[in-house]
Amino acid sequence: MSCFHHRPKRTQSEELAFQEQVKKVAQENGRRLGLEGDADLQFLLIGGELIKIRSRSWKKNRLLKLQEDCKTFWHESHRIFKKSHTFSIDDIDSVRMGRQSEGLNKHTDPSVEDQCFSIIFKGSKRNLDLMAHTREDAKQWVKSLNKVISSMRNLNCQQKSEHWIINCMRKADKNDDKKMTLKELKRFLRQINVEVDDTYAEEIFKTCDKSNSGSLEGSEIKHFYGLLTQREEIDVIYGKYAQTEGQMSAKDLLDFLLKEQREQVSMGDVLKLIEKYEIDETAKQKKHMSKDGFLMYLQHEDGSILNPAHKRVYQDMSQPLNHYYISSSHNTYLKEDQLKGPSSTEAYIKALMKSCRCVELDCWDGANGEPVIYHGYTLTSKILFRDVIKAIKEYAFKTSDYPVILSLENHCTVDQQRLMAHHLISILGDALVVKPLGNTMPTNFPSPEELKGKILIKGKRLNKLDAVFTNNNTIEEEMVSEEDEAADCKENGQKAKPKKSKIKLAKELSDLVIYCKSVHYSGFEHAKDNQAFYEMSSFKESKAFNLAETLATAYIHHNMDKLSRIYPAGSRTDSSNYNPMPMWNVGCQIVALNFQTPSKEMHINQGRFLPNGFCGYILKPEFQRSFSSTFNPNKLTDGPWLQRKVFHIMIISAQQLPKLNKDKAKSIVDPLVRVEIHGVPTDNASKETHYIENNGFNPMWNERFQFNIQVPELAMVRFVVEDYDSASQNDFIGQYCLPLTSVQNGYRHVPLLTKRGDAISSAGLFVHLMLIDV
Repeated sequence: MSCFHHRPKRTQSEELAFQEQVKKVAQENGRRLGLEGDADLQFLLIGGELIKIRSRSWKKNRLLKLQEDCKTFWHESHRIFKKSHTFSIDDIDSVRMGRQSEGLNKHTDPSVEDQCFSIIFKGSKRNLDLMAHTREDAKQWVKSLNKVISSMRNLNCQQKSEHWIINCMRKADKNDDKKMTLKELKRFLRQINVEVDDTYAEEIFKTCDKSNSGSLEGSEIKHFYGLLTQREEIDVIYGKYAQTEGQMSAKDLLDFLLKEQREQVSMGDVLKLIEKYEIDETAKQKKHMSKDGFLMYLQHEDGSILNPAHKRVYQDMSQPLNHYYISSSHNTYLKEDQLKGPSSTEAYIKALMKSCRCVELDCWDGANGEPVIYHGYTLTSKILFRDVIKAIKEYAFKTSDYPVILSLENHCTVDQQRLMAHHLISILGDALVVKPLGNTMPTNFPSPEELKGKILIKGKRLNKLDAVFTNNNTIEEEMVSEEDEAADCKENGQKAKPKKSKIKLAKELSDLVIYCKSVHYSGFEHAKDNQAFYEMSSFKESKAFNLAETLATAYIHHNMDKLSRIYPAGSRTDSSNYNPMPMWNVGCQIVALNFQTPSKEMHINQGRFLPNGFCGYILKPEFQRSFSSTFNPNKLTDGPWLQRKVFHIMIISAQQLPKLNKDKAKSIVDPLVRVEIHGVPTDNASKETHYIENNGFNPMWNERFQFNIQVPELAMVRFVVEDYDSASQNDFIGQYCLPLTSVQNGYRHVPLLTKRGDAISSAGLFVHLMLIDV
């Protein structure tokens, strides 16, 4: 229904009426967002001309405007076959004021800093780099965009659903007469991912067409909307407990929370929930919860599968650093594969914004004496070391205050190493840890709490750390063995240069390595007898997996007082990932994955770090921290780790699954749900529902599964929704992963995320869960 769609030419009076209708629609959608009459919303709806920037020479004027659904942006294109582009607010990751993207930094002058801004998209979609004509205009665009994005994100599930459905109805109403014919109704159902046969569509239509006019309008459309959005499964649950005047009294709700949700709540907690979620004032005054209020509760965080208490930092953050799993990225600079993909500061920003706390910098000599970062001996593009450090300084602590580790793979000559040290000190300033905390030689790691806002360097060091305190730190540069990963890459033939086992290390760079000194692994016994706590090894995946399989308990004990970093095999030139679970099972902290590659392994990683405020640190279980522990994940014996439980799951229904092929009107999904348990080997399991034909809007399964769990503290639960295909591999629809220890019992909604880990607006599963002691 956009004024930019191609339509037959209207008369002047038709055009005025149409524009008036568009205005009303925009007002209605603005009201839903809580922005009725808002000046910033009006600014975006009117739109304006901006300069789109692709290079120094490619700078074009382009119109940008928010459409009347208050969710879709339109911007003109001068391509022959694509006269306009649209993107949704849901596609936007963030809006950055100033020359804060790689493109603007490279292609514009510092003098226009205040006129520039970037729209950063989720996933791999290219940034939209823009320049306004004045500083005030740029500020207005950024302020308005952020307000509308924030309002859209703050809508609850019900509001998002309503917003989406009503706008789909409008799109189906091709002639803008605010009526819905049978043909338009069928088109609308296909838009919301439901395929029904003609007879059923006619039945719905006749039921709602009380006036027998051959089209639905006004109250008839409301009736149709009510039939469409009715949740039978919620009606049944609500009906069972609503024992007071057809509604849930506070006592009824308390019964539900105690019996079904297994929550330790009081009457005071119940009254707070009614105050928070009940939308009917009469019911609220009676201290009742209506069915709409009950649905609102189920669709908010209190009704979510993730324990709301775990959404903030709830774990003890004062333990030594090595007592935590640390969210870690491999080849952080890459956006794609490891042979010819682009390197980018943007990749560092995206990883840090996902609370990654250990990033990798592959450093090489660059032109003009400036060190660069890229995947050596390959065709991947190069970025300046200093630009990466600037990006890290800017974004390291946006989503988490806890420390960031920079893992240096150093291939530079001494002069450029000195410049690296200079950039680290001058750009990072006080955030950079340049000496141990305290005035005496430490015997253990400081805690994440003590290191808040700090950046640590991992790399080679010329001498022992105690030299800092003994005035014996006068050593100059000398040859050291190169990083294990660098040597491994050469062995894999990925880097074609002959193997060189030594590099000369500059003292200035060496002195910045405090708590993470890289040393070669020579066996657990050797490490126990000869390595200080701050001396850590990196293990390639094949070595680490072998050790985890054959020397699991020794590996766990090694990780009780030292750090271990695991990295993917050099042969993974496609940037694929290994399974992180076996590494966490033996207490490895820095399990580095290719964040740039959407994969099952990254879903598990995102799930692992989802709780504890998504801060990038998760406290390891006690049995991976206590030296008296004899835990072996591969051969379970009695001990505190063995807490046998049965996990009952009922997959009830799904809501508003996305269409996979939006270009094909008749492409409807046939969804199924798979539940996976990832943990110690005996706990690994997977079960799936049957598929439901032609319904992505409100499919219902009511299928029950049971899983036996031995070590719940290490178990992860992953939900995967797929589109069944009898002829080929099923297509991915959505997923969600979280630790079993963060799962809430009872009737819960499960949000769904894309392959890249972004939320799918309005989509979700409805399930019943029960974790029972054996």
